[in-house]
Amino acid sequence: MSKEEKATDLIPATPTDPSVTVPCGDECPLDFGFIPVPGWNRYDPSQPRRFSLLLNTVFGISCTFSVANLYYCQPLLIQLARSFDVSDSRVARIPTLLQAGYVVGLLFITPMGDLVRRRPLILASVFTSASITIGLAVTSSVDVFEALSFLVGVCTIASPILIPLAADLAPPERRASAMSVVLSGYLLGIVIARVIAGIIAEFASWRIVYYMAIGVQYALCVALYLVVPDYPPKNRNMTYFGILWSMAKLAVTEPRLIQTYLILLASDMCYINFWVTLTFILGQSPYHYSTLVIGLFGLIGLFGVSIAPLTGRFIDHLVPWHSALLGTLLMTVFWAVQTGAAGISIAAIVVVCIGLDYADTMQQLSLMSSVMSIEEAARSRLNAIIILSKFVGQLIGTPTSTKIYVEHGWRAAAGYGLGCMGLQLFLLLLRGPHCKRYTWFGYEGGLNFRRYPKSNEAREGRVDFEQ
Repeated sequence: MSKEEKATDLIPATPTDPSVTVPCGDECPLDFGFIPVPGWNRYDPSQPRRFSLLLNTVFGISCTFSVANLYYCQPLLIQLARSFDVSDSRVARIPTLLQAGYVVGLLFITPMGDLVRRRPLILASVFTSASITIGLAVTSSVDVFEALSFLVGVCTIASPILIPLAADLAPPERRASAMSVVLSGYLLGIVIARVIAGIIAEFASWRIVYYMAIGVQYALCVALYLVVPDYPPKNRNMTYFGILWSMAKLAVTEPRLIQTYLILLASDMCYINFWVTLTFILGQSPYHYSTLVIGLFGLIGLFGVSIAPLTGRFIDHLVPWHSALLGTLLMTVFWAVQTGAAGISIAAIVVVCIGLDYADTMQQLSLMSSVMSIEEAARSRLNAIIILSKFVGQLIGTPTSTKIYVEHGWRAAAGYGLGCMGLQLFLLLLRGPHCKRYTWFGYEGGLNFRRYPKSNEAREGRVDFEQ
């Protein structure tokens, strides 16, 4: 089979007219063995499906309200303690259980995106999470609530499956911008969950938050059923344990992946450092802001998330290493501002809130876009490794930044963040933009920073200079 035939075989396809039924052999494809796949979503290599704005938007919204499941509980902890008649320290375990379940899902379910059809995997994730959330809304036992929270975390894996699926569906010249919409939905979910839960709980019972989550997730199931294209398994000859073993192997044998997850680990140490210490800075002298005002600062950071699609379009035209370098340098500048003026000027904090989120999004999109090009058949595993590294960065950054702030003050905590930025620059410069796949260190391939060369031949053929 030629390279062109192999490439065509991997392209998901559907007719542009939903009324047309795709030929599917003796049997039409079924989700879960009994639910027919809509005709316009069936795989047909002869008619590649265009990755439309509608599909991209649904992916982004799905990521928002999927990842939100992990964060609804955070502003509700006091109400939960009163409702279950337990101590604050007891309910404080609930966010940890959600995150622990999420790690289990990342390790043992997300890699299946490289083994089975992703459409039913995504639908099963959202439907199961919604169904388990019913138990959260109605239970009167804190033990049951904790157990169900862990299971919700395990099932909240739609986002890390949708991100590599977007990378598969989008053409190479639009990969970063397509991923940016999905990733911005992921980041939005982290913030908006706390805001929505806090507002609802202010005027009604905490149970209403979970009833809302149930309705939203079932609605997402319907939307995803209607728009997510079917896609054949990428690795038909691999077993589940083979997939897990290959994931571990990728984590130690791919130089670009290792460089990326180490950088993003340090980046998330910085990110969580900023938002954890910001609460202390704004609540104390010279600001003395209320909890409500402090919470609103999280919304300021949404500016950087909201323009992520524009950032993705910009990244599409650059070799990812160069755009990652630009994002890292910008973050370093904003951390310098934080170190110099966070406890002196509120204007400085506002600028840093906006700038850090924007620069962090640029860095993350650039590095993820680069990693997704390593091996098409392993994108779910590659993405799972990246997200796990970010999670580890947050686990390290939270207690470390808190300890530094408590013992040495805001400037020392900001200096710690600035030091983490220096580590990221060092790691990025260890391996240049055009190194071959298994080159560990060095700088080769010239200084070209455009992802696609300017020649007419290159424009027509879309010759990719990435890595």
